[in-house]
Amino acid sequence: MAIGVLALLGFQLVDSAFIARLGTAPLAALSFTFPLSFLIIGIQVGLGIAIAALISRALGAGENARARRLSSLVMMIGGVTIALLGVLLWAFHVSLFRLLGADTATLGLIGDYWAPQLLAAWLGALLYFGYSLFRAHGDTRLPGKMMVLSSLINLVMDPILIFGMGDWQGMGLPGAAWATVIAFSSGLLIVGLKLNRTDWLTRHQLWPEFLRSAGPFTGIAGPAMVSQLMPPLAAMLAIYVVAGLGETYVAAWGLASRLETLSLMVILAMTMSLPPWLGRCYGAGDWMQIKRLLYLALKVAVVWQLALGTLMAVLAPWVALALSGNPDVQSELALLIRFLLPSYAALGVCMLVVSAGNALGWPLRAMLLSAARLFICYLPCLWVGAQLGGFAGLALGAAIGNLFAGLMAWRVLMTMLSGKPQQVEPQA
Repeated sequence: MAIGVLALLGFQLVDSAFIARLGTAPLAALSFTFPLSFLIIGIQVGLGIAIAALISRALGAGENARARRLSSLVMMIGGVTIALLGVLLWAFHVSLFRLLGADTATLGLIGDYWAPQLLAAWLGALLYFGYSLFRAHGDTRLPGKMMVLSSLINLVMDPILIFGMGDWQGMGLPGAAWATVIAFSSGLLIVGLKLNRTDWLTRHQLWPEFLRSAGPFTGIAGPAMVSQLMPPLAAMLAIYVVAGLGETYVAAWGLASRLETLSLMVILAMTMSLPPWLGRCYGAGDWMQIKRLLYLALKVAVVWQLALGTLMAVLAPWVALALSGNPDVQSELALLIRFLLPSYAALGVCMLVVSAGNALGWPLRAMLLSAARLFICYLPCLWVGAQLGGFAGLALGAAIGNLFAGLMAWRVLMTMLSGKPQQVEPQA
């Protein structure tokens, strides 16, 4: 699974690096779209968390027929929800990007890119829901393989559609979105064929199951979705602060955002693969195993992120050189790498605790922790740093905010687990 996430995030970073070769303006335009792209991802992940929790609990309790009904519902409801969101984001995209600080020239670049990118986001959401079904049934290998395959397709198509081939000059920035459309369509076709060969889906008794599960689903999906929507909101506010410093800083911030997701690959893989296992243990009432899984995941997260962050901080100038051809962007990107990447060890702790909270029946606590991380720790520190020290202060402030968030999450986890017995009656 980690290899699949690495491949998926790797192509996104390379995607940004290709666009950086087009110039600072296209890279800045791409960076403005990240918060709204994260908005779509946040909603799909919130839906995925809820359905994975319910399906894994049903499987843990031996309710296989109910698990099939839940699987069918998420594919239908999830697809319609993301499609409607995409229509709204296209209809109001000019106003939204102006609010984020994009100027008229940047809006022109965004307009050509945004429609195919929204189509790619919808296809990616359907693919994600399919992955969620496999993970809920304990199969993390197929999603990982499909992530690698779709990433390879994207990497092949990216330079062709962006820069062209032969006499064809390519599509520029929109070419990156169309490459993703092709990659996700290919992956969705294969996953659909695989699902068709399983007995995980059904067309029977979906409406009664919808009525039965609407309450539990909303109870998990609502807070989980709010938790997942808060990072895009924070990203919008952060990009607004960065936009006030200039186009070069927006471009560097966009590359750093892609590098952030890549560097958090192990954490992201665990947030996707850990909840189904926790959900099964929760359904069986095995709190001892839950604690073991959580402590192991947190140890791996801290050790891995500290080692990776330190290495990347040392190699920051060369990493920046590989990602951008603009010396000014390179300088600011190297600064961000040095400050931010080591702090992701603490951020990883917070992300895992939030993911565990949703799987273990504490969605409200997980939502409040996400809110506190972003709006009490991260954004205030980022803003104060920007006011006191410009872009360097902003980077330092963001790192301090991540550290505060990790310490707070650890304290919350200890509180949630205190007093839990080793074995209790299975949960409904």
